[in-house]
Amino acid sequence: MSEAFVAGLVLAAGGSRRMGRPKQLLPFGGATLLDHTVANARACDFDQLIVALGGDAGKVRARVDLSGTQVVINPGFGAGCSSSIAVAMGALDPDATTLVLMLGDQPGVTPAIVRVLLAARGDAPIAVCRYDDGRGHPFAFDHTMFEELRSLHGDKAVWRMLDERADEVEEVPVAGRVPLDVDTWADYEAVIAASGRSSA
Repeated sequence: MSEAFVAGLVLAAGGSRRMGRPKQLLPFGGATLLDHTVANARACDFDQLIVALGGDAGKVRARVDLSGTQVVINPGFGAGCSSSIAVAMGALDPDATTLVLMLGDQPGVTPAIVRVLLAARGDAPIAVCRYDDGRGHPFAFDHTMFEELRSLHGDKAVWRMLDERADEVEEVPVAGRVPLDVDTWADYEAVIAASGRSSA
């Protein structure tokens, strides 16, 4: 595995219970929230880009530009993010050496942040961004972690994995605060305000 093969995974399967409507389809800069996140991921030039859908998958596929991605559907999305990771791992190219995990509701994660993470991770099994106010996505996982990713259970399983493997985690300094993710209307309004983009 001398030649790096970097795959990206955008987690966008949530049921948006707290929003009351599919947050993937919230207006954002003339398109949707997920359009923006996927466009950012596409601009990272991953060797493979997987998008995990679940809640409202039909509506999302009809409205979001998913070109250049490999879509996987997680029917058990209610079991948490780890269930989406497990489904996506089944579609991962066997040549993949690194997996970058991104959140579909975190439009502030730019290709520049991903490039910083990948450039500074070294040979660490796990790398995370260390922003000015704490750890945050995106995360990068070496292929030696893939089996463990396939077997995760529960909503905060990835964070527990970071705690359990603390001595194997490289924290990569990234300037600025942790990019906002959208769980509530207040989060959405804050993301729109921070981005300077339109909600129309």
